[in-house]
Amino acid sequence: MSYEETLSYLYASTPAFHLVGSKAYKPGLDNTYALMEHLGNPHTKWQSVHIAGTNGKGSTSHLIAASLQCAGLKVGLYTSPHLVDFRERIRVLSGGSTVVDTVVTDQSMIPQEAVVRFVEENKTFLDQLRPSFFETAMAMAFWYFAEQQVDIAVIEVGLGGRLDSTNIITPLLSVITNIGMDHTEFLGDTLAQIATEKAGIIKPHVPCVIGETDPETAPVFLNKAQECGILGDGLETTDCRIYFADQCGYLRRCRLRDIKECQLHGIYQEHNMQTAYVALRVLSEQLKKTLHVTLSTLHCQQGFAHVCTLTGLRGRWETLSQKPLTICDTGHNSHGIKYVCQQLQTLLQQTDTSNKGAFCTLRMVFGMVSDKDVEVVMSLLPKEAVYYFTQANTQRAISAKQMVQMGINHHLMGHAYSSVAQAIQATQKEATDQDIIFIGGSNYVVGEALPLFN
Repeated sequence: MSYEETLSYLYASTPAFHLVGSKAYKPGLDNTYALMEHLGNPHTKWQSVHIAGTNGKGSTSHLIAASLQCAGLKVGLYTSPHLVDFRERIRVLSGGSTVVDTVVTDQSMIPQEAVVRFVEENKTFLDQLRPSFFETAMAMAFWYFAEQQVDIAVIEVGLGGRLDSTNIITPLLSVITNIGMDHTEFLGDTLAQIATEKAGIIKPHVPCVIGETDPETAPVFLNKAQECGILGDGLETTDCRIYFADQCGYLRRCRLRDIKECQLHGIYQEHNMQTAYVALRVLSEQLKKTLHVTLSTLHCQQGFAHVCTLTGLRGRWETLSQKPLTICDTGHNSHGIKYVCQQLQTLLQQTDTSNKGAFCTLRMVFGMVSDKDVEVVMSLLPKEAVYYFTQANTQRAISAKQMVQMGINHHLMGHAYSSVAQAIQATQKEATDQDIIFIGGSNYVVGEALPLFN
């Protein structure tokens, strides 16, 4: 099989959530346990960090992985979805003594040869088991990490937590970034219900870091922590092993003192940086015991300052062009878009000031998929922008014409473009050097945009 034939097999024989949505969702761990047993239980051959949450999982995962790299560890990194290349999901990052030694290249992604070899060697079993695309990709990652003899793997949950196929690992640390209204058809339609599903990754006697809490979700995490034996008599006691990053005043002051630079620039990254920093501080104690490695402040400083260079992270408030200023971001639900809109407003004010009051037009290349909180997102978008509504190449995409009509209902004016490329070409033709172009609304829109600027 060629690499292209292998990808076609994976997409055709094991439905992919990023292509078809809920029809590909297979809750439960039976298939995963069967896959692991068939592969010789590769998930038991390396240490791990497990990361769940509605938003920020990817950024937090990469911040932690980059810092572990800088500590000299060989790090497996499993994330989803990919933006351009399937192999982005599975990376092995080799640690070095300096940032220059550890700069990521395409070689950090699983080689095409390994993807083909995994499918060819296991095709008969896969045909019999019929796992989901995500289950197969995750099994491939765990197999590859074992083959590459990684020291530690940073594992991002796919959907939810309790029934997610990644929830077979016993990590050194569990992390839950935040809770928002997303995937309600699977996880529940209240924040408490969604928090309950994501709290399913909290395990007995394994420390846990919670990034952001509110009055509805905090009791869920505290109850789960007590059930798992990581909640002491109070949050200040030494036997308490659950940490609320947004309440750690001392560690926040430490981070602001220690971390002067981060390669992730979105204002929402402030939360992710705090979560990752607290996680790394807690993880440092675990690493001393298990891998006999010291994770220092310098390692965290290097990891944060060079996270995109080290790990290959793309699409997080990323500048694609300077004239006109073109930015993309993968925020794709109301929780994420809220921060995107705040930053766009700040950027517009800064641009108008730098242009001595000259008018700047915000041009939005925007598309969404149907299983998101689309009406809420549309209500948050800036009314003064010019919209280029589009649709990504996935069955889940809302058509550009539907987006136009929904935009009208929210006083958002624009035209429909049948592809992301056409929408971007239109903005580039109409924009002046003083304008701002934003590309987003969906991971898939960003994924189709990135190659156009490379």
